[in-house]
Amino acid sequence: MTRRLHELDALRGFAVCGIMVVNTWQHTRERLGSPEGNTVDWLIDNLLQNRFYPIFSFLFGLSFVLFLRSAAERTAHPRTVLLRRLAVLACFGVLHQVVNPGEVLLPYAIFGTLVLLPVVSFLPPPAALGLGVAVTAWAVHEGGGVKLIPGLFLLGVAMMDHRPPERLLAPAFAVGAMLAVALGYLWIRTLADPGLFYRGTYPAAGLAAATAYCTGLMLLLRSRWRGPLLATLTPLGRMALTNYLVSTAVILSALPLLTADPTRVTVLLLAAGVLALQIVASRMWLARFRYGPLEWVWRRLTWMEPVPNRRIGSSA
Repeated sequence: MTRRLHELDALRGFAVCGIMVVNTWQHTRERLGSPEGNTVDWLIDNLLQNRFYPIFSFLFGLSFVLFLRSAAERTAHPRTVLLRRLAVLACFGVLHQVVNPGEVLLPYAIFGTLVLLPVVSFLPPPAALGLGVAVTAWAVHEGGGVKLIPGLFLLGVAMMDHRPPERLLAPAFAVGAMLAVALGYLWIRTLADPGLFYRGTYPAAGLAAATAYCTGLMLLLRSRWRGPLLATLTPLGRMALTNYLVSTAVILSALPLLTADPTRVTVLLLAAGVLALQIVASRMWLARFRYGPLEWVWRRLTWMEPVPNRRIGSSA
C-alpha cells in the first residue's frame, strides 16, 4: 500500500506539472484576447490542454475512497468528516474563484458532495464502475469540460475495487497512445474541414492522451527511473493544493511579462522555473513537516482538532 501511495503522489505531482503549464498559457491567452496562434500554442493545445485535469479528477475520486476508509478507522461518523473536508475545499475554491474564475476546487467540492458521497454510500462497486463509464461517455459526447469531472470521479472510486493487473499497463499505454494520435489528427483535420466536426473528438483525444501519460509514467516507475521520478514528483504531489494555489498567484503577477512575449516561450520558461522551485521547496518542507501548509490547514479544519505537523527531531 505504501508503494502504491507513493505512485499516486507521483501521478498527482505529474498532473500538477501539466496543469501549471496549461494554466500559465490559458491566462496569457485570455489576457491577450484570442491572439493568433504559434508553435507553442499548437503544442500546448494539442499535447497538454485537457490532458491533465482528467488525471487530477480521476485521482480525486480514488483518494475520496482512501480518505473515507481511513476516516472509518478513526471515527464512527466518517461521512460527516468527509462532508466537512469537502466544505473546507469549497471554501478554498470560493476564495480562489475571486482571482481565478473557472478554477476546479469548487466544482470538485460540489460534485464530491452531490455525486461521490451518495454513490460510495449506496451503490456497490460494479454499479459505480458502470455509472462512471456511462457518465464519462455522455460528457465526451457533450463536448467535455466540467461535465467530465463526475464521471472521472466515479471511475477513480471504482478503481479502488477493480484494480487492473500490472500486465495491462503496457497494452493500455499502447492503445491510449494510438487513440490519442488518431483522435488528435482527426481534430486537426476538423479545423480545416468543418464537415468532420464532432464536439466529442477533442475531449476523447484528451482522455486517450491522459491514459497514455498515466500508464507511461507508471511503466517508468517500474524501471531504473523510479528513484529520480519519485524524488521529483512525489513531494510536488503531496503538496498539490499548496502548489496549485501558489502557482495562480505567480501566474497573475507575471502576466505583464507573459503577454509581452508573442512567441509564448516565456510561458514555458516561467512554468518550468516555478515548478523547479516548487519541487525544491516541497522537498525541503516535507523533510521537516508531515503536510504542506495548506494541506495542514485542510486537515486541521476537517478533523476540528489539533494536527501535529512538525516531524520529530526536525527544526522549523
